[in-house]
Amino acid sequence: MAPALQQSEAIITTNSSSENNNVTITGKIYTRVRLATKSDLSHIYQLFYQIHEYHNYTHLYKATESSLANLLFKENPLPLFYGPSVLLLEVSPTPFNELKNTTNEGFKPVLTTFDLKFPVVEGQVEEFRSKYDDKSDAYIAGYAFFYANYSCFYDKPGFYFESLYFRESYRKLGMGSLLFGTVASIAANNGFVSVEGIVAVWNKKSYDFYINMGVEIFDEFRYGKLHGENLQKYADKKERNEEGSC
Repeated sequence: MAPALQQSEAIITTNSSSENNNVTITGKIYTRVRLATKSDLSHIYQLFYQIHEYHNYTHLYKATESSLANLLFKENPLPLFYGPSVLLLEVSPTPFNELKNTTNEGFKPVLTTFDLKFPVVEGQVEEFRSKYDDKSDAYIAGYAFFYANYSCFYDKPGFYFESLYFRESYRKLGMGSLLFGTVASIAANNGFVSVEGIVAVWNKKSYDFYINMGVEIFDEFRYGKLHGENLQKYADKKERNEEGSC
């Protein structure tokens, strides 16, 4: 990185020839990690679709904005962090106002600044512009999705870490460590005993990332899944048993 850029403010350029007026950020980029709200629903839906696209699983993507609303933003939610929770990481070429980042959601947004080694282009300005507050130059870059689980090994709840994803423009900037580290700090500070989930062994970069974050990989366990027709057989069996008892 050139020394002249290390202490510089972000430089913003706009490409007016693009349909969405791309925003290019150099020098510094400002980030905010916060809990998702219902106003983020369309962005969450798009990001969940993109991670399925990344893994070539779009044919398995069944979620709708309505189903996600019912999952994430119920009228009578579980206690904070026990139900499905989404942290969003937003980026901006200008600083976030810390005075506007105190919430009633039980989690204070985390504000950080990254020195950029290369320009970052936001190519979907309107699609991913944040709707959280009146800051018009904040964009949704990625998310972490997790929820509480329970194991008799610990006799206390932990977090099941479902997924972490960044849009392509915001990869290789060190933001993954910030987002995963925030989830880990929430767990450690709120009495949860673990953060665990599936680590894809074929994805070496992802595998190495979690190892570097302190995640222990247990080779003696294999991930198992009962679903689809094999799961439905149990429902059919129950119905047959009920019919036979009449």
